[in-house]
Amino acid sequence: MPEIPDIEAYLEALRQRVAGQELQRIRLGNPFLLRTVDPPLGSVSGRVVVGLERLGKRIVFVLEGDVFLVLHLMVAGRLQWKPAAAAIPKRYGLAAFDFASGALLITEAGKKRRASLHLIVGRDALALLDPGGLEVVGASGEEFRAALARENHTLKRALTDPRILSGIGNAYSDEILHRAKLSPFKHTSDLTDGEISGLRDATLTVLGEWTERLCAEARERFPEKVTAFRPEMSVHGRFGLPCPVCGTAVQRIAYADNECDYCPRCQTGGRILADRALSRLLKDAWPKTVEELEARGPRSTRGG
Repeated sequence: MPEIPDIEAYLEALRQRVAGQELQRIRLGNPFLLRTVDPPLGSVSGRVVVGLERLGKRIVFVLEGDVFLVLHLMVAGRLQWKPAAAAIPKRYGLAAFDFASGALLITEAGKKRRASLHLIVGRDALALLDPGGLEVVGASGEEFRAALARENHTLKRALTDPRILSGIGNAYSDEILHRAKLSPFKHTSDLTDGEISGLRDATLTVLGEWTERLCAEARERFPEKVTAFRPEMSVHGRFGLPCPVCGTAVQRIAYADNECDYCPRCQTGGRILADRALSRLLKDAWPKTVEELEARGPRSTRGG
């Protein structure tokens, strides 16, 4: 799912192409994308895009007349910038926003259709789509501490819950926790003052570094290959590969459609966290420490 750095990169690219431009029309390739009926979608035709904003993980097109198009790409939704009046791809195309300078295509891979588009009138109505999580960038240390303290969760869940912190998902939460040297399963109520401060610093640093990197790329070309797995990442998507800090093989915990990647030496004091599926399958054979894992040889670090 596109997170803060990815959404900011999209916004950087879109501002260059559609800010101040007239939205000629919206073509729907899949009617399920549109989640509102009033006002009708045709009412946006001819309105000028006066701004582009981020609302959590949503992209907001601000149109003249206090009208907002709110796009949530969810897990597999992506944007493409194509020549004017380009056709919507048949199998995975959802919609096209037509401008004189080009067409913004909305696509979604896979069979599930989770992406959504809302047409909203007024800032008050727009605010109802905000899950309420804290925007860490610009927030004080005390606000960050208060957001974590509202409920007791694991750090992985706290970072990715949009009601607690805004715009962070599976990929960058792994990177943040690695930078902070904290276990994804540690509970927010168990954090020391120093760990909270370190977590906030890591969050700001990781999001800042990746936003700067991706926005710089977006100034050169439209970001059509947005992915949660990047070779420059430290742990996310790098199961079995060496941690860039200590060289220990990165481990993972698979759950639902996601995975949590971490370095056991940097983050869990050398302890291998239990994977619900594999640890139950292997039982006593499941390694408990880095030393046990490494003693089994390189194949075991990749679960082979």
